[in-house]
Amino acid sequence: MVEDEVGASQALAVVHDRSVWIPDLVLAPLALDRYADSDDIGVLASGVYLVAEVVSQGERHHHRDRVRKRREYARAGIPAYVLLDDYDGQGAVTLFTHPRPDKADWEDIHRVPYGTDVTLPEGPAKGFVIEEAITGPKRG
Repeated sequence: MVEDEVGASQALAVVHDRSVWIPDLVLAPLALDRYADSDDIGVLASGVYLVAEVVSQGERHHHRDRVRKRREYARAGIPAYVLLDDYDGQGAVTLFTHPRPDKADWEDIHRVPYGTDVTLPEGPAKGFVIEEAITGPKRG
C-alpha cells in the first residue's frame, strides 16, 4: 500500500478532544491510525481530509447536521465539510473549507443547487468532485 493512498469510509467515528462524531462519509489516508484508546472507537480528526453529511429528515437532525456538526468539524480543523441537503430549497450542496477552529466556523462557504458540480479547490482532497451523479439534477 502506498502511504498516501486515500479512501472513503462510512460509519467511522471521528474523535476530537472529548467529542466523537460519526459522519456519513470520511475521506482520509488509508494508513490513518485508529484512535488509540481501550474502545478503539475511531480515528483522530487531525488525520481526516474531508467529512460529508447527508441531512436527515426532522428538525432535530437538520440542526445537528447544519449547525452542531458544522461547528465541531471546524473546531477540529478538518480541512473540508460537505453538506448534502435535500431540505435546502430544491436541494443544495454546501462546501465548507478553511476551518477556523478558534471561531468554530469556516472562512469559505460555497453553496450550489443540486445538479451543479462542486470541486474542492485545495487541501488534501483537492480535485474531489461532488457531481450530478451524486446529487441528482436540480429539482423544481
